[in-house]
Amino acid sequence: MKNSYDVIVVGAGHAGCESAAAAANMGSKVLLITMNMQTIAQMSCNPAMGGIAKGQIVREIDALGGYSGIVSDSSAIQFRMLNLSKGPAMWSPRCQSDRMRFAEQWRLMLENTPNVDFWQDMVSEIIVENDKAVGVKTSLGIEFHSKAVVLTNGTFLNGVIHIGEKQLGGGRSGEKASKGITEQLISLGFDSGRMKTGTPPRIDGRSLDYSFMEEQAGDEHPGKFSFTDTKPLTKQLSCWITYTNDEVHDILKTGFDQSPMYQGRIQGLGPRYCPSIEDKITRFAERNRHQLFIEPEGWNTVEIYLNGFSTSLPMEVQQKALEKIPGFKNAKMFRPGYAIEYDYFPPTQLDLTLQTNKIENLYFAGQINGTTGYEEAACQGFMAGINSHLKINSLPPFILSRSDAYIGVLIDDLVTKGTDEPYRMFTSRAEYRILLRQDNADIRLTQKGFDLGLISNERYTAFQEKLANITTIVKAIKETSVSPEEMNTNLESVGSAPIVQKVKAASVLSRPNVSLKEFANADVYASINVFSIEEQEQAEIDIKYSSYIQKEQDAAIKQSQTENIKIRSDIDFKNIVSLSSEAKDKFSKIKPQTIGQAARISGISPADISVLMIHLGR
Repeated sequence: MKNSYDVIVVGAGHAGCESAAAAANMGSKVLLITMNMQTIAQMSCNPAMGGIAKGQIVREIDALGGYSGIVSDSSAIQFRMLNLSKGPAMWSPRCQSDRMRFAEQWRLMLENTPNVDFWQDMVSEIIVENDKAVGVKTSLGIEFHSKAVVLTNGTFLNGVIHIGEKQLGGGRSGEKASKGITEQLISLGFDSGRMKTGTPPRIDGRSLDYSFMEEQAGDEHPGKFSFTDTKPLTKQLSCWITYTNDEVHDILKTGFDQSPMYQGRIQGLGPRYCPSIEDKITRFAERNRHQLFIEPEGWNTVEIYLNGFSTSLPMEVQQKALEKIPGFKNAKMFRPGYAIEYDYFPPTQLDLTLQTNKIENLYFAGQINGTTGYEEAACQGFMAGINSHLKINSLPPFILSRSDAYIGVLIDDLVTKGTDEPYRMFTSRAEYRILLRQDNADIRLTQKGFDLGLISNERYTAFQEKLANITTIVKAIKETSVSPEEMNTNLESVGSAPIVQKVKAASVLSRPNVSLKEFANADVYASINVFSIEEQEQAEIDIKYSSYIQKEQDAAIKQSQTENIKIRSDIDFKNIVSLSSEAKDKFSKIKPQTIGQAARISGISPADISVLMIHLGR
């Protein structure tokens, strides 16, 4: 049995899978260790990918050469583009997934990735020599050696499952917790904490009456995540919407005296933006109902995920409350909802490559860093896999800035600000939302993926053709004039003022309620309609929002002036006399790598930054 590798990845959830694939595709020999080979890429919570800001992350991973977008497209049962009533900066793709197909596709892709080996076992210890990670030990007593280790332990580190007054050790339902790693890391000087997440009961869809619910169908013309040649859906499964009511709330309240959350048995903080149903009826007591989404788990299963009803109340209370929900009178549970509490390590102990500050060549990714969500985990694993490969080959690190990608925003937030509650990505966290759209993820990032060796020559050639086509469309619209005869009928149909003489097509397209469809009778439309819908949409956005895009690009360039001022790694901040005590402590702990990062640390004043710049000779 081979026991020496370039990179060992511990855990095969979304972070671990992307990490193993990235490092392997860049040329590292990778060992992926998981406690259960049958649950690789398991969707532990809802069977869906994407959503607000999360969909942008999936497209960014795909644009760089990761697998999440391809897997999501191949296992989707429904696709929707969210926020279409808002500007394109807010458009966010989301798909319902077939849970079993999603995990199967991930495993097949990993098994077909050269350089990836698998081992089923529990990692109980990291082998550390001279403050450097050099391998792992497993519960079977086996030692695997490597040049780098990536920890993607999810909710398994000392995981405890709570259902009412019952407590079970486990990383998720039916699977045991991981022991030993937390204790070792604490002994090595790491700070740790506890977090909580939860999941709703799973329901037998045959026991529901959908006539009491509102249907939520997929898009009429469904899109997809990947910029590769994956196929969009031709048929879709609907989701459904129903609501809680006062009777449901009253029944839930009867279980509060047995609630692990309210009785103090759970110490960790839960996700603020995905609260349990008991949290909702307490925090929003003025509301007499809460929306619930009935989400099918796949094409060939009757299992239903009840989104919006996450709970850790006793099973009997869950069942009684469910039966009072419209359409759920005869509902049968497959398994109850539960809360899970687990260890995490505040991410301020990492640098921007996700390498730990205390142990060289040791990387953390996913929920171990205090995040929540498949997409947040996947992008961290992807970046840790890339950077572990680069580090052991003495190559420069790969770091995305806040103006490059939502991935850059997420990692910068974690490393610079830390988090004491499960971190979830939102569009509001990004300063440059107009630059970081889902539609242009490939334009922003595919060149970077190609430079890393993660994008094939064939895909890169197709990408360059797309760029050329977009340029052609933009040029045609900017240089061609349209007449009243060509435009006015369609302009009036959308409530836009008619034109009285020939004007440039770009000036008409810049109107808020006008799209390329309104140019159907114009000669210019024939010249651009030969290109793909995606290319036309990209060109339209570039023209319609050009002034806003330019404004954000200018702001990003200005910000980069401080972002690019490097801080030497050997600086002893405590010896810089004029720094405030808070700045000395936080700089010493977080070890910012640039002036821009230092300025974003909570509690750091402009005066501290001035002192630091003077010390650096600026």
